[in-house]
Amino acid sequence: MLGRYGVWARELRFGDPVEALEAAAELERLGFSALWIPGGDGGDVLECVERMLGATTDAVVSTGILNVWAHDPADVAATEARLDTEHGGRFLLGLGIGHPSIIDRDAPGRYRSPVETMTAFLDALDEHTPPGASPRRVLAALAPRMVEVARERTAGVHPYMTPVEHTRWLRELLGPDAIVAPGLGIVLADDSALARSEARLDLALYLTLPNYIRTWRRLGFGDADLADGGSDRLVDALYGLGTPEQVAERVHAHLDAGASHVCVRVVTNQLERLAREEWRVLATALADS
Repeated sequence: MLGRYGVWARELRFGDPVEALEAAAELERLGFSALWIPGGDGGDVLECVERMLGATTDAVVSTGILNVWAHDPADVAATEARLDTEHGGRFLLGLGIGHPSIIDRDAPGRYRSPVETMTAFLDALDEHTPPGASPRRVLAALAPRMVEVARERTAGVHPYMTPVEHTRWLRELLGPDAIVAPGLGIVLADDSALARSEARLDLALYLTLPNYIRTWRRLGFGDADLADGGSDRLVDALYGLGTPEQVAERVHAHLDAGASHVCVRVVTNQLERLAREEWRVLATALADS
């Protein structure tokens, strides 16, 4: 269903809408079999998914991720079933629980019980899914309890900002048939210092989010790795850095560790710019690897 390689890009949702549709069609022609659309704080993410589905013919379009705090499950279930039917099963609903600092920003104390909240949202989706519909879902699961929910209730997981070791752990836990679709940030640059510098600009936000910090600590990264913008060891583990060939090697490292699909996110630190040239270069490298 997903194929091996996909692209996550906030610009497909938040950039120029005409160019975004052109880019979606080009990504499909380049061989990327899935397009992942960020959910952010809510809003028109499912409308964007529908536009992307209309601009493509074969690629899967997935939310990466739809924030469960920001949407009504009855509305999501109805749209999910409709898109699944109208577009031949090409819609994959990715769900996530978000982060306390963001969810509580306008309503302090709102964020609570992530596993229970996700389970309740899945219950409501199931309740409102029309008879005969069988849409597939994945969770942005990092920690053991949420991964267990994904194993019991969905087709798999879409983790983010995680190293190859986490992918291997997920495959061992979920078994051979589950979707394991990690998101991999990449920086294309011949100079390793420049590549790490760009990655650290991107990493700064994630170093403030406890969900990621706890995951990295579970994987053996310590205080020194999390200080001063992230150690070289942490940056090198989380990102694909270097030449197109080196980035392709990192994508294949995740596949070899058990990923069924790798979703690449080109890091440019230039908001609203569609990374079309980088996608073209990467598509060639992946085709040749």
